[in-house]
Amino acid sequence: MARPTVRRVYDPPAPSDGTRILVDRLWPRGVAKDRIDLWLKDLAPSDALRHEFHGHPDRWDTFCAAYATELGGPAAQVALATLAAERAKGPVALLYAAKDENRNNATALRLWLDGRTIPVQE
Repeated sequence: MARPTVRRVYDPPAPSDGTRILVDRLWPRGVAKDRIDLWLKDLAPSDALRHEFHGHPDRWDTFCAAYATELGGPAAQVALATLAAERAKGPVALLYAAKDENRNNATALRLWLDGRTIPVQE
């Protein structure tokens, strides 16, 4: 499986994106549905965690640790299995709406995926 790319949802789609998967809990304002192939909102951090991190980029490590814990929940596990199935088919781009291109939930998710392989469930 190739490593997913991380792209801002407001950037134009690239041919190399493959399947474009939104990993935010809220639909991004002004984005047409045809620009996104799949919405896995259960891979987004909880509202509480998102609000806690917003405006505090110095808490990145704490955010990543708490987010990793949330990814162990049942809804996230189902979404991770869906993501693994998409990754097995070909390239995947994880899409986010945040303004920070380096510290966002899609980047945190990719870092988490780098440390763990999710088996495809048949």
